[in-house]
Amino acid sequence: MNSKILSLTAALALALLLAGCGTSPPNNYYLLSAHPFSAVSGETPSVGVGPIEIPAYLDRKSMVYNRQGNTLQVASLDLWAEPLVNGVERVMVLNLAGLLNTQDVQSFPWHPQRAPQYGVKVNVLQLEASEQQVSLTAEWLVYRPGSSVQVKRRISALQAPLGAGTAEAEQVAIAYSDLLYQLSEIVAAAITADRSGLTEQ
Repeated sequence: MNSKILSLTAALALALLLAGCGTSPPNNYYLLSAHPFSAVSGETPSVGVGPIEIPAYLDRKSMVYNRQGNTLQVASLDLWAEPLVNGVERVMVLNLAGLLNTQDVQSFPWHPQRAPQYGVKVNVLQLEASEQQVSLTAEWLVYRPGSSVQVKRRISALQAPLGAGTAEAEQVAIAYSDLLYQLSEIVAAAITADRSGLTEQ
């Protein structure tokens, strides 16, 4: 009888051990966030955001970190809650709406008969997260969709330090959001200058 109990106990212990070994740690999901603004009340200018382009190596669910040299680390548990390109577009739309105090901001593509006054294209050339900082290099274009007139085209290179006291992935999501806000400020300034007739010809 005792030998049967011992055998049963050993079998249960083995089953629990195997079950524990088969349990995978949970995935963590992260979002980019827009800068907080008071409720926008203006109706102009009308702005369209997109298309947004990102490098192919970032076009994945997993977050990507830069390590020494040209080495990349693709996270197995840290995932974007939405496609990264969609997150960049969403945040740019919200940031520009707040910075320009306009409710008339839409995402690409828009109806050709309801084209906005200004279109904003962004090509993310680099978006990197190292151990101490993140960096964003983006080519952006502000133009008038109705006439295809180019207002301003630039390449902006931005950097931000990683904060302390939080998980690496959370730091990266926060720092990327800060960089996108800086980029939104630059784009908004170009639109504001053009509206004021101050853009360099």
